[in-house]
Amino acid sequence: MGDLVLAIDQGTTGSTALLIDPQLRVLASHNVEFPNHYPAPGHVEHDIEEIWTSVQTAIRGALQKAGVPATRIAAIGITNQRETSLLWDKSSGRPIHRALVWQDRRTADACAALREAGHEPLFKQKTGLVLDPYFSGTKARWMLDHVDGARQRAEAGQLAFGTIDTWLCWRMTGEHVTDPSNASRTLMYDLHRQEWSDELLHLLGVPRAVLPRIGASSEVYGHTRGLGLLPDGIPVAGLIGDQQGALFGQACFNKGMAKCTYGTGAFILMNTGTTPKTSQHGMLTTVAWKLGGDTTYALEGSAFVAGQAVQWLRDGLGLIGSAADIEALAMSVPDSGGVVFVPAMAGLGAPHWRPHARGIVRGITGGTTKAHLARACLDGIVLQMVDILEAMSADLGAPLAELRVDGGASANNLLMQRQADLLGVRCVRPKERETTGLGSALLAGLAVGIWGSMDEVAQAWSEDRAFSPAGDPKEIAHTRDLWKQAVERA
Repeated sequence: MGDLVLAIDQGTTGSTALLIDPQLRVLASHNVEFPNHYPAPGHVEHDIEEIWTSVQTAIRGALQKAGVPATRIAAIGITNQRETSLLWDKSSGRPIHRALVWQDRRTADACAALREAGHEPLFKQKTGLVLDPYFSGTKARWMLDHVDGARQRAEAGQLAFGTIDTWLCWRMTGEHVTDPSNASRTLMYDLHRQEWSDELLHLLGVPRAVLPRIGASSEVYGHTRGLGLLPDGIPVAGLIGDQQGALFGQACFNKGMAKCTYGTGAFILMNTGTTPKTSQHGMLTTVAWKLGGDTTYALEGSAFVAGQAVQWLRDGLGLIGSAADIEALAMSVPDSGGVVFVPAMAGLGAPHWRPHARGIVRGITGGTTKAHLARACLDGIVLQMVDILEAMSADLGAPLAELRVDGGASANNLLMQRQADLLGVRCVRPKERETTGLGSALLAGLAVGIWGSMDEVAQAWSEDRAFSPAGDPKEIAHTRDLWKQAVERA
């Protein structure tokens, strides 16, 4: 048996492969980007073959960088962009349509129709979610309704539905399976019964025959076969949605612990223990993971645009040469000069849930410079997190003690300090920032015995740097007031 775990972190703009040893060290990682496709305003799609090519290239790159043979891989963990969905033909393996990405808004009217028919309370009670095009259920319905013959083929059992974890597992092992963390993002999963809901499937018009089996987040789902780049027989043993993977990778194993991942969007999850917590403040209730027969739940709040706002300053406006340049530019001014940037380019997520909101920049004067815009951009990312965490704390009935942070933008020290200042809570960055992939690797390793317990994992987690609140209270209050006014107009 090998001694390494291969983690596949399949994201919105790229796929990363990581090789992790028993001491939780990342021996090598390799990222491969692939394009998003935008066939119409509000439509965002992936070509699944481009994703598969990126995954294969990432695996080869990680093995080459580590200088180890693939025979050392003891298990594979998969973590994924969660709500991105596709349907494929079971016999040929070909998708019937490009995958619809979590950012895709084409089903906003379908969600509105379900709300107007009075169905949202039922969906919220059963799934912990709101009726928003973010989630997978209406995406599946759209493909069934808009691809010729799809519904008939689905009802005949000829098609398979899946989020990206399911498709990758099927591609590598031939097994059609998902885990509860991904199933709970579909609008089709009953949190309380922990199974697909026939009542919700009927309302969505999705045949049960297309859905995968729901396993645990840590078990042997199947073994690699016929891949060429990897030997046959390696167990695929961990499946988890990317944000839940980061919560696990951050060792947030106790109730009340929370993490924020800053990526294309920004995502906060808070561990709420073994009972689903219904939010009264616009948060989502979701499965964190299922391990050893026990299910752990979380509250979640998402901002659809975070790092993408920095990319817009780089690519759309040409204000910076690279994303990393924003920190120095923003630090060249003491504040945003009264400029407020609400990065709602893809609508507002929790706790507002306004899919038709759009980004705004407010407070521009003749003295506004690109440095002020950069500073406002970073504050806009941070203030979305403040809104979410305040709502979570209200749901939990207790203030947040600490926020663990990860993702690419967590390397930006100014952003992290502003997060601590505007939130008023200590923010802690771990030594290992690839926490999403690490979470899936840990789950896979637990399934095959590389790690013996979650306590062993928690003891191995280590801190890189902590950011403590240090801002001027008057400036913070003023910044937050301007933000609230701007959000109302977005």
